[in-house]
This record gives sequence, structure tokens and C-alpha cells, in this order.
Amino acid sequence: MRRKVLSCKPFRGVGAGWSHPCESVNFPNAARDSPHRWSVRLSGLAIRHFRNLGSQDLELPSEGVALIGDNAQGKSNFLEAIYYLETFRSFRGARDEQLVGFDQDVFRVAGTLDSGSEITAAFQRAGKKKKVTLDGQEPDRMSDGLGRLAAVVFSPADIDLVSGGPSERRRFLDIALSLSDPNYLSALQEYRGTLQRRNASLKEGMPSAVVSAWNPGLVRSGTAVMVARRDWVTRMADAFKGYYSKVSNGVAATMAYRPNVGIEGLESDGDVAAALTTALQDSSERESRQGVTVVGPHRDELRLRLDREGAELDLRDYGSGGQRRTAALALRLVEARTIRETRGHKPLILLDDVFAELDDGRSERVLELMDTDETGQVVLTAPKEADVRLRRDSLERWTIRAGRITA
Repeated sequence: MRRKVLSCKPFRGVGAGWSHPCESVNFPNAARDSPHRWSVRLSGLAIRHFRNLGSQDLELPSEGVALIGDNAQGKSNFLEAIYYLETFRSFRGARDEQLVGFDQDVFRVAGTLDSGSEITAAFQRAGKKKKVTLDGQEPDRMSDGLGRLAAVVFSPADIDLVSGGPSERRRFLDIALSLSDPNYLSALQEYRGTLQRRNASLKEGMPSAVVSAWNPGLVRSGTAVMVARRDWVTRMADAFKGYYSKVSNGVAATMAYRPNVGIEGLESDGDVAAALTTALQDSSERESRQGVTVVGPHRDELRLRLDREGAELDLRDYGSGGQRRTAALALRLVEARTIRETRGHKPLILLDDVFAELDDGRSERVLELMDTDETGQVVLTAPKEADVRLRRDSLERWTIRAGRITA
């Protein structure tokens, strides 16, 4: 197997003072402004004690790699380690301390891009300290490193985006927008912080004047969140419909934003802000009884519906397993399209044995879409080589056993 020791600086703990993101996201000018579909490629990966992966230095082929292995050997852990460099969180919802290898105190993942730049993320169990470096330097904000890989992960667990509650779909919106819009994350973080303090005032039974003092900040940040969500869903609704129709062989489905506050037909930010202000005022008595803020974007919904002869049916309630999985795949394809359109990157595609749950027809149509769409490097996992169906002739084969990767 080709192995390469990356030019990572010696690891000396993760430092203090780091918490999770963030205030803003700063993308490189080339990624933000280039009209060309250039690709970010991960050329090297150094792993230290992430899950069961031990200590390994890997050189990734430019086209990508197919990782073959039985269940419970660490295939998903490998993709998780890569995607951690995109968001500094587990895509499987695990806490950082759960990612540290058995009998270890620290994990570290370092990725080298073909441009020569390096992203490093580390976590120390003692004190729950996290540290991120970009080209060996700690950024002013951890968020400055978000989205550098331009990666999208497809996982069987994505069905929860459709089968789960509204919070799952809000989280999808938040991740897709935070990694593509430099201003969205700062607005979202401001909104969540203000909401937390406002809810604390309500829970403690503070006078209405104290509670309403948080309204201007909540309205300002909440307006930015709602407008960004509405605009993104409006822009991507046709793409979702097209992807779903192609994968399902002509069956129609729709994606629509349903804000908790009525803003339909309101075009200006000022009108949206006025609507949210009025909704907060009108709900003050109910809030005082319940001790929590009951209106705002923290209660938004992304609705996914089947179109059957003009009647729209909620996919969560009426969709079959195959239809829900198709909708989840369509959402991920839309996320990849967002990367191409907003950052000028061909996305790095991570596929975690996603075809195992699909029938042959849907699988073939997804493969056709991925072949025709502008995707970059591909890293996929499969239980056996016969299951490698994307870029079958161009992906180098690696195997994994008990966390050890070999060619």
C-alpha cells in the first residue's frame, strides 16, 4: 500500500479555550468567486486514535477510493474521520469524546489538500478541549475552517431526514446553509444565543418588559435565518423535484419551506421582521404560561411531499421506505449542487454503503445522476468488491479489517 507521512506539525495536545463554532464562515476568494467547476481533492489523511482506526498515514488517489470490508471493521469510521474536517462534528451525531479511541485521551485528524494546504482537528478528552489549525496556524475563529473540503456524505441514516421530526430537517438546512453562506452561521448562532437567554427569562417568570427586551435581537437574527432558508428552498425546489423524479422513475415529490411565522408574500426583510415582531407580541400570554418562546425559526419545517394526482401527501407519514430513501438522496444531491453553485467546487462525495437499502432500479438511476452531475473525488465503502458500482473501473480498492486499512 502506498503510505505517506504528511507534513503535520508534532501534536502537543489541543490547547485551551476552544468551543464549538462560531461567529462566521470565511471561504477562500477562489472558492467563493470562481465561475469554474474546479475540485478540492484530499491527497493525504493522517489519523491518530480516531475511533478504532489507530495511527495511520494514508495517501488518497486523485479519483478516489473504494474501501471494502465486513461490517463493524471501521468503514464508516473512516468516512466520519474525513467529514470531521468539513464540520468538526460527527455526521453520525456522536459526541467528540465518543470519537476518541479506546484507552486514549486524544484523537487527531489531519487532511492535506492537493493545493498543499492542511486542515487539522484534534480533541482531548480531559477538559473536552478541541483545536483546529489551518496550515499550522490556529484561526481566530474555528468557523474559519468550516467547509474547506466541500464534502457531502451520503449515509443510510439519511432516511431520518425524512422519517424524523422537523428538527432533523432544520438541522439539514442549517448545515447546508452554514457551509455555503458566509453570513448564515453568524445569524443562526446569534439567534440561538438570544433565544436561550429569552427562554431563561420566561422560565424564571421575569416581567414581560424583561422578556421583550430580547425581542429586537431575536427579530434581527431570526429574520436573517428565515429569509436565507426561504430563499435557498425556493431556489432549490425544482432541483429537488427533478432529482426525486429521476431516481423514482417519474414519481413527483416537492420540497417547500414552511416557516413558523407567516411570511408568505413578504419580499422585504423589513416586512419579515415586522411579521416576526407581531408574532412575538401576540404570543406573549401563551409564552408566559408555557415558559418558552413559541414562535420563530426554531420551529420552522421543511416539508417533503409526494404528488399523487394533484394531492400532496407528507412523505414522512405516507411514503414507503423506498420513497423516503429517495427523498433523502435527493436532499443530499441538492446539497452537492449547492456546493457547486455557491463555492465553485466539485464536491468531495462520501458514500457509506448507500445502495444496500435501494432496489436495483433506484440504484442504477442514482448512479446515472452521480455520473452526469459534476462530482469530484469519491470515497465510498462497501462490504464486498461486487458492490462497488460507482466509478467501478477508476477507483482504487482498499480493504479494512479491525480498523487497519491496506491496499
